[in-house]
Amino acid sequence: MAPHPLRNLLAHREVLYMLTWRDITIKYKQSVMGFLWAILMPLVIVGAGVLVRAGVASVSGRPLLIGDVAAVALKAVPWAFVVSGIRFASNSLVGNSNLLTKIYLPREIFPLASVGSQLIDFAVATVPLTALLALARVGISLQLVWVPLLIALLVVQVAALGTLLSAGSVFFRDVKYVVEVVLTFAIFVTPVLFDVDMFGRWRTLLLLNPVAPLLEGLSATVIHHHPPELGWLAYSGAVTVFAVILALALFRRLEPYFAETI
Repeated sequence: MAPHPLRNLLAHREVLYMLTWRDITIKYKQSVMGFLWAILMPLVIVGAGVLVRAGVASVSGRPLLIGDVAAVALKAVPWAFVVSGIRFASNSLVGNSNLLTKIYLPREIFPLASVGSQLIDFAVATVPLTALLALARVGISLQLVWVPLLIALLVVQVAALGTLLSAGSVFFRDVKYVVEVVLTFAIFVTPVLFDVDMFGRWRTLLLLNPVAPLLEGLSATVIHHHPPELGWLAYSGAVTVFAVILALALFRRLEPYFAETI
């Protein structure tokens, strides 16, 4: 009988830590900017979001406030993690083909290590984000207790989708390019540069993206000091559970063919 995936991963957790650290080291080795790269992508997203907010503020006849910038940054940082996590995880099996074909490891370790390394970047980016929130005088409330749950769901979603796509990439190299295209345009259907309330009756359609309720939940709890919409949070949680089950089932089904195909 094959070992349970979670038990197998726990038994190889040292390897997971090692591969995660290896990915971080490779990324920043001989890099002049170092960990500043961790905030570069969020900064680009914030810049785009500020332009959108400035346009909205101009139409409504009010100035652009630092609170608007903080609101965009609060979504930009986790969104940057989503994009980079999926991008690197989806190519992790192909990128580690030398290890995959020579030694036995739980194959799930490779996409999870990729997500883990991007999680470090996410943690680094939260430092200037926290400073910006403080500068914007965003207060602290009890609603912050929701933040760990929202982040956890986001991480699990990225890990599940990255694991699923990594398996697909072994058999179809086109997956890598499809992922790049989808991630490029996904920001336009995800409430990063804007709030879903700006879209009236189209709001529900945008919230069907399982990442959207989590980003809106962060905005609600951190900026507005009220709880996330529980119905949409439950929906996102249900999609997350389904994604994990689907990813594990398909991954284990395809795993025996990885070494001979890659």
